[in-house]
Amino acid sequence: MSERNTEFNSDNEPISKIQMFKKPLIIFWSVFSICILIAVLFFAGVSNGTFGFMPSFEELENPKNSLATEVYTVDGNLIGKFYFENRSFVEYSELSPFLVDALIATEDVRFNDHSGIDVRGLGRVAKGLITGDRSAGGGSTISQQLAKMLFPRESFEKKMEIVFRKFREWVIAVKLERSYTKEEIMTMYFNKFDFLNLAVGVKSAANVYFNTTPDSLKIEQAAMLVGMAKNPSYFNPLRRPELTLNRRNVVLSQMVRYDYLSKMEFDSLKNLPLGIDFQKVDHKRGMAPYFREYLRTSLTANEPSRDRYPSYADQQFVKDSIEWETNPFYGWCNKNVKADGTPYNIYKDGLKIYTTLDSRMQRYAEEAVVEHLGSDLQKAFNREKENHKYPPFSDDLSKEDVDQNIETSMRRSERYRVLKKNGMSLDSIRLVFKNPVKMRIFTWKGERDTIMSPNDSMLYMKGFLRAGFMSMEPQTGEVRAYVGGPNYEHFMYDMVNVGKRQVGSTIKPFLYTLAMQEGLGPCDRVPNIPQTFILPDGTPWTSKNSTDARNGEMVTLKWGLANSVNYISAWVLKQTTPESVVKMAHEMGVISEIDPVPSIFLGTSEITVYEMVGAYSTFVNKGVYIKPSFITKIEDHKGNVLAQSVPRKHEVMDERTAYLMTNLLQGVVQRGTGVRLRYKYGLINPIGGKTGTTQNHSDGWFMGITPELVSGVWVGAEDRSVHFEGISLGQGANMALPIWALYMQKVYADKSLGITQGDFEKPRGVSINLDCDDESNESNNKELIESENEDFF
Repeated sequence: MSERNTEFNSDNEPISKIQMFKKPLIIFWSVFSICILIAVLFFAGVSNGTFGFMPSFEELENPKNSLATEVYTVDGNLIGKFYFENRSFVEYSELSPFLVDALIATEDVRFNDHSGIDVRGLGRVAKGLITGDRSAGGGSTISQQLAKMLFPRESFEKKMEIVFRKFREWVIAVKLERSYTKEEIMTMYFNKFDFLNLAVGVKSAANVYFNTTPDSLKIEQAAMLVGMAKNPSYFNPLRRPELTLNRRNVVLSQMVRYDYLSKMEFDSLKNLPLGIDFQKVDHKRGMAPYFREYLRTSLTANEPSRDRYPSYADQQFVKDSIEWETNPFYGWCNKNVKADGTPYNIYKDGLKIYTTLDSRMQRYAEEAVVEHLGSDLQKAFNREKENHKYPPFSDDLSKEDVDQNIETSMRRSERYRVLKKNGMSLDSIRLVFKNPVKMRIFTWKGERDTIMSPNDSMLYMKGFLRAGFMSMEPQTGEVRAYVGGPNYEHFMYDMVNVGKRQVGSTIKPFLYTLAMQEGLGPCDRVPNIPQTFILPDGTPWTSKNSTDARNGEMVTLKWGLANSVNYISAWVLKQTTPESVVKMAHEMGVISEIDPVPSIFLGTSEITVYEMVGAYSTFVNKGVYIKPSFITKIEDHKGNVLAQSVPRKHEVMDERTAYLMTNLLQGVVQRGTGVRLRYKYGLINPIGGKTGTTQNHSDGWFMGITPELVSGVWVGAEDRSVHFEGISLGQGANMALPIWALYMQKVYADKSLGITQGDFEKPRGVSINLDCDDESNESNNKELIESENEDFF
C-alpha cells in the first residue's frame, strides 16, 4: 500500500512529503511576495501622485483653509465677518466635550486606537456587502473624512478611477495621522466641515443654529450638529427638522451604546425639540452694517489713480489720495504682504480686526436714529405732505421736475443697468419701470410684501428721511458709534463718511475760532446790523437774518452764536477773510472743498459728518486735532499682531482759544437754538453744541460736545427737493438734535460705560469773563430762542 502511494521522481527515486509540497509553497510565496510588492509599489505610486493628485508634505503640514476675517468691538463683541466661506477657527480647548464624544461614537468609535485606517471597520463593511446588511455602516474614519474635506474628490466616471480615489484617501489619512495629533485632527475636522446655511466650521454653526459658541453647546445641540455630518443637505434643520431630529436621536443612542451617555439621560434628551435659534448670515444685517462696509472698502482699497475716477470726482480722488498717504489702514491689504509675498486677503486669511466701536454705544446710537425718525419725525413729515401736489416733493416742483427726477433715478438704478446691458431700448426700459411687480418694501414697522412698479417704488423710497450719526472720544480720536443711515438693507448709502451735505450754521464755529484767536472773548459786544461785502465782480452782497430780534443793538458774540445770527457772523468775517476760515476748517480736519466767499458762514459747502465730528473734537481736546480712528489693531488668525493704530494729531489752536470756543458752544445749549436739550430732554450737565439748517430746510444738523464725547448728526432726505416746508419742523433743533439727545440719555443711563457728566477743564491762566451781562435780559420766549436763523443764499 505504501509503495503504491509513494511518488517517484524522474530517476525513479521516491519523493518525500516535504519535497512534494515544496513547489506549491514556492509558487504560493512567490505570488504572495509579488502581491505584496505590487501593493507596496501601488501605494508608493499613490503616495507619490502617480495615480492622481496627492498633497505635498507642505500642503499636509499647512492645509489651505479659507478663514473669515472677524470684526470685534472695543468691548470684545463680534459684530461681523468678511468671508468667501463663513468659517472661523477654534482651538480644541474651545470645543464642547459633547461634540468630541458624539463624533467618535457616531463616526469612528476606534478613532483613538487606529492610525488613519480602521481595519475592523473595513471588515465590517466587507461583511455587510457580502450579506447585504446595510446597517453595517461605513468604513471611513474621521481622518479619512477629513482627507476628503481638505483635499476634495475629483469628479470621476470610471470605476477604476473611483477605486484609485479611495486608496488615495487612505494614504492621505495615514499621512495626516503622522503629521497631527488626534486632538489636532479632531479640531481640523470641526473647523473644516460645512454645516450649510453659510455656517462653515463649528464656530459659525454654533452661532447660526443656536446663537452660542462651540464650548457652550448643550449635549443635544452637539448631537444635532454631529448628526448633520452624515449628509448636511439631507439633515438640514431648517428644511427637514423632523428628519434632523431623528438623526440627532440616533447620535444620542450611539453615545449610549459606547457609554458616553446613560440610558436615563437619553430618555430625557430624545424628547427635547431641536431648539433652533437661527441667526441669518447676511452682511446687510446685524450691528453697525454701514461701519463694517466702510471698513471693508477702506482696508481693500487700491492706490488711487486719476484715470479710475470719473471727471466729476476730483474731490473724491483728492480725499482717497490723502487717505492712502496718511492713513496706514486705508488700503492696508494692498500695502502689506504675508510671508509668501502675497497681499493679505480679508475674505480668507482669518484676520481679526479690533475696532474702536463700543457695542453698547453703537446700539444706543442705532436705537436713537430709529426712535426719532421712525416714531416722530417721519410721521410729522408724512402729515405735512398729505395735501401736496406731488408728495413727497415740495410744492415748488412742477410735474416735469418730478418726472425728470424719477427718470434720473431710473438711469442710476441697477435694474436699468442690467436691462441696458442686455440691449433693451430706452422706451422698453421705461415700460418695464412702469409695470407693477412683486417686491418687498421698507416700512418703519418692518418689511412688507406688495405689488408696485419700480417707478412707484423709487418715489416711495424718496419720501423717507435719513440720518448720519457719529460719536467719538475727543482725547483719543476713537469712534464709539457710527450710523450711516436708518436701515442698511434699504438705504445703503453711507451718510457718515461717503455722503456730503450742506452744513448750514454748523460751519460758524470755524469763523468764531478766528475771532477768539485774535483776542476777542465771548462777552465782547458787536453791532447787530447788516454787513455788506463787495464781491469780486463789484456786486454788493448783504447778509440777512430770519428774525428782527435785537436788531440794531450791541450784542455779545456769545449771543450771536447761540442764536445763529447772520449779522454777527458777517461782522466777525469782516475782521478776517474767507480764506482764513477755509484754512482753519482744513486744519481742523475738513478735507472737503469750501469756497472762500463772503457767504461762507451760511454753510453752503458740502461736508461729511465724519469731518465735522473730527473738527469739533478739536475744541474739547484743548486745541489739538486728532484724526478719528476706527481700528485699534489687526491680528492674524494665530493672534500675531500685524498692525496697531497710532494717533495722528496736530495742534490747531492754543488751549485758551479752544476753551473759549467750548464756552461759546455751551451758550447755544444754555440759551440758544439747542435749549430744548435742557427743558425737553433733561440734559442739564455741561454741554456745548451747534444747530444747522440749510435753505428750504433740506438739511438739519446738530453737533454736540461734552468733555468725554463729541457727536454729530445730519438728517435729511435723498433729494434736497424733499423737505419740510417750515422752520418749526425743518430746523436742525427739531430734525437732528433729538437723535443726539436720545443717544446721550442712553449713554448716561448705562453706568458700565463710565461716561460722567463733568465740566470742561479750564486751562490755567484764563481769567476772561464768561458770564455775559445780557444773558439775563434775553427773552424767555422758547419759540424765539429756538428759531434758528435760516440761511439765505
